[in-house]
Amino acid sequence: MSASGGTKAIVAALAANLAIAVAKFVAFLFSGSSSMLAESVHSLADSGNQGLLLLGGRRARRAATPEHPFGYGRERYIYAFLVSIVLFSVGGMFAIYEGYEKIKHPHPIERWYWPVGVLIFAIIAESLSFRTAIKESNAVRGTLSWKEFVRRAKAPELPVVLLEDLGALVGLFLALIGVSLALATGDGLWDGIGTLCIGVLLILIALVLAAETKSLLLGESAGPEDLRKIERAIVDGDRVTRIIHMRTLHLGPEELLVAAKISVPNDDTAPEVAASINAAEERIRAACPIARVIYLEPDIYRESADAAGINPAASADSR
Repeated sequence: MSASGGTKAIVAALAANLAIAVAKFVAFLFSGSSSMLAESVHSLADSGNQGLLLLGGRRARRAATPEHPFGYGRERYIYAFLVSIVLFSVGGMFAIYEGYEKIKHPHPIERWYWPVGVLIFAIIAESLSFRTAIKESNAVRGTLSWKEFVRRAKAPELPVVLLEDLGALVGLFLALIGVSLALATGDGLWDGIGTLCIGVLLILIALVLAAETKSLLLGESAGPEDLRKIERAIVDGDRVTRIIHMRTLHLGPEELLVAAKISVPNDDTAPEVAASINAAEERIRAACPIARVIYLEPDIYRESADAAGINPAASADSR
């Protein structure tokens, strides 16, 4: 994912959520709808989440230091994980609490035109934000399905914004249904049920985000397409005859570490081996530009040693 694409989607979502949060809170003050209060807190939490994503992207661009020689690319993963925590605690748990209170102590909605009007406005604004996120995601997801894109994306911003916007739209429709039923029946219980459903929805989305960003924080290998490019680039059939084993690790969304043991002819001199390694590194960087840190160890491949398990087993990266 390009930094510009991610930033555009985040800014669009931030602008929409700030406007929606203010409108929802005003509607709550005039109508007393708990769904509107839960939705206003939801939009406020989403605004904070987009601020966290922007901050993470900025901090990730810091130059490497002796204390952090591989740079700060994983800051983007950390802040994406914080987003899931905020969405769970501030958005989901607050909505569940507010819904429980409204179910326990229901009261009718006053000035119905405020919540209904604001919800319609919010659906339009959130749809525009969601469309921007979809457009930016389509530019980078290729042939992946939406589920695969969310699970495989190494850059967390677009999946986070996509799920947030989707959750916001579903939540708005739930709020609209709850308010409409409360107005139709004169029973505020429906407003509380709608609020409770919004809370459950937000917690489910937060759990999905937490699981995906946790995997990125632990360290994920390069994607299948990048792995194939790297493998083809390393082996030239002449000076580098095969990959004995290889490991890759994302240091950040656009920073990849490649470490491999490669087979070279047993009669090569030290200068020839050094030249082979340098040439292989150049081929890797040309084939996969995000491969920023590369360590290649030369060795002599022996089939008998490999069959006996003496050579380290090839990792999933090299298969």
